[in-house]
Parts: sequence; structure tokens; C-alpha cells
Amino acid sequence: MSEPSAFESRAYDISTVDLDDDRYEVKQSAIRNKYVVRDSAGNVVLRGKQKLFKMKEEFPFVTGDGEDAFSVKAGGIMDIAGNYAITDAGTGEEIVVLDEDLSLFVENWTVRDPDTGESLATIRSKNKLLSALRHLISVANLVPNKYEIFDADGNHVGDIEGQFSLRDTYTVSIDDASNVPKEAVIAAACILDALENQ
Repeated sequence: MSEPSAFESRAYDISTVDLDDDRYEVKQSAIRNKYVVRDSAGNVVLRGKQKLFKMKEEFPFVTGDGEDAFSVKAGGIMDIAGNYAITDAGTGEEIVVLDEDLSLFVENWTVRDPDTGESLATIRSKNKLLSALRHLISVANLVPNKYEIFDADGNHVGDIEGQFSLRDTYTVSIDDASNVPKEAVIAAACILDALENQ
């Protein structure tokens, strides 16, 4: 399978924010499902907060400057259970769709093209036992989970490492993003914690 060209990868870029770093820290605030994302230099690049009392979950994200960046809404075009669409605030277009493998023993998320449904990347839990416990026992959520990021061919391209803290904190690192839509994968990684704590 040939790698996407630079032009094809740009098709999944988010117009309102430039996520060109290789490492980001995603930290939950004291308020549930409110997140701050910093780049490797410590600059705030994104802020997100779940909108409460909505019929469908919605997570709008803004840039470090407070401008609308993108939103994540339950039930995208593909209308699959456990499906979330990441929509570019600048263009109004769906960038990717994120869907969860609803298996009890693994937390697998697939980043897909919103039109074709083609898999672009997969985010997979490293610890199956912990994944199962997180779904069954709420106290297991205090143990940080770890994930691996794979491209469409199953090659390892990055990690999401949870850290022990009172607030959920994750480090997202992309080692090789040559053939994954980096911005879309980082955006997906940023909301993983909130979605899995639904």
C-alpha cells in the first residue's frame, strides 16, 4: 500500500490550528472533562470543555488564543454507535470520524475518513486488563492507561502515556507521522480520556 502524499495528508489538517510538534501534554482541569493541551515548549495550543446537558455529547476546542479550533460531536455522518466526528471550526467540514471498538477487553479507537470510512490510524490500549477494569470499576480510572498509535498498515507511529496524578494527564507523542493525518490523530488523542470516562 502506498503512503499518502503530502497533499493527501493535508486533506486532514485542521485549518484553525497548526499542530506540528511531535509531543503534546493533555491535562484535565479540576472541572470534569475540561482539558488543556500544551506543546513541548509548554505553550497552550488547545483548550476543550464538554458541553453539558446536550442531547449528544459535544466537545468544542479553542486555540491557545481563544479562537474556535474544532469540535467533536457524537454521531457523525457514518452514524455508527460509539462514533464521534471531528469538525473543523474554520471550514465546517468533518476532518475525520473516530469510532470505538466496543469490545469489553480492549479500548481501540479507529480514525477514519468521514466520507469513505477508510481507516487512517488506530489508537489501541496497551493494557487489556486495565481497559476491562476501567469499564467495570470506576476506581480503576485512577490508574493511568497507555495507548499505542498505529498507521493504516499497522505500523507503530506514536504513543499516549498516562501519568499518575489526581487529574488525568497524558503525553501524546508522534514518532513517525509520515503516513498518518497527524493533526487529526492528535485531536483524537486529546479527547480519548473524556470519551472513555462517559
